[in-house]
Amino acid sequence: MILLFPLGLAALAAGLLPLLIHLARRHPYTPLDFAALRWLRAQIRPRQRIRFDDWPLLLVRLLLLAALALLLARPALTGPAPVPTAWTVVAPGLDATALRGTAEEGNWHWLAPGFPAVDRAPPASSASLPSLLRELDAQLPAGTALTVHVPDPLPGLDGARLQLSREVQWRPQPVPATPQPSAATMPRLRVHGDASAAAQHWLNALQRAWSMQAPLAPLLADALPERGEIGVWSRSDALPASWQAWLRDGGRAVIAGKPAADASILLRNAEGVPLLWQQRIGHGVLLSLPGDWDANGNAALRDPQLPRALLLALQAPPSPRLGDARNQAPYRSALPAATPPVREPTAWLLLTIVLLFALERWMASSRRRRVTT
Repeated sequence: MILLFPLGLAALAAGLLPLLIHLARRHPYTPLDFAALRWLRAQIRPRQRIRFDDWPLLLVRLLLLAALALLLARPALTGPAPVPTAWTVVAPGLDATALRGTAEEGNWHWLAPGFPAVDRAPPASSASLPSLLRELDAQLPAGTALTVHVPDPLPGLDGARLQLSREVQWRPQPVPATPQPSAATMPRLRVHGDASAAAQHWLNALQRAWSMQAPLAPLLADALPERGEIGVWSRSDALPASWQAWLRDGGRAVIAGKPAADASILLRNAEGVPLLWQQRIGHGVLLSLPGDWDANGNAALRDPQLPRALLLALQAPPSPRLGDARNQAPYRSALPAATPPVREPTAWLLLTIVLLFALERWMASSRRRRVTT
């Protein structure tokens, strides 16, 4: 056990207070003169010793003050926590019920954020399986056996071989492989129908700066961009209700209107003036490039960093890398030992203090009743 705040023990000095109170409130002895006293010499005095009345009450009060001082010192237990039973984690997408039916009982969890039990649905997440395994390895106590069921091929590889602090039972489960695109898809801009000629000219130049793909034709009057296209609203007024609903449903758009107060700045020019803002709208992303979209009169459109900043913000994230799960089994490495958890028995100390206080009040009131009677 250690003390997180040792100076709290200075409160033990308050233990002198009950001692002084008991000395001051000793049972008074009334002197009674009688005739034989006149024959005694005046130099002889009766001996007086320090005596404490109500020893049980004094002891309870001292214990109460000691418990309060210990509470201020914040004791903490640093002993090793009990080793739990073995853990088994299953990657989302695998049939956990079938896997669990052929294995012995244990702690079965999804390899997902929060590591919920397999009895519950796994949360949707874009976190890679290797990253989640590293997080789980850091949370589990030392000595906990771990069994991992992963799909084969294994997605989400980050180029580094997985290293964990424990031996792992690696169980690849064959699943159909999804074909991976050979290259990242460039964003395609789709402007609204009544955009100005100057705005369309700049957008066409921006599209060709990203790739050699031909620009898409402007939208019709009330049409919305298709899935995967980038909606472009070159006017400074607010987006129509249909565009706002499309944006909240996961669309991506670039507008010429002013950014919201909570939007984050993506790009500044050489003088530090903000040029491009980004904000989340529901499940979608909204980029704000305020001003008139005419490259002749708007210096922000001629900024050399603007095409790349727009491309990085609008380009879809690359598909996760796949690899043979049998060749990706983690190996044990000498990682730094995790600090044992510190457990503070604050609740038990508070309960002890309450009980001692109740006992002290009961004993003190009983003593007063005896004195008055």
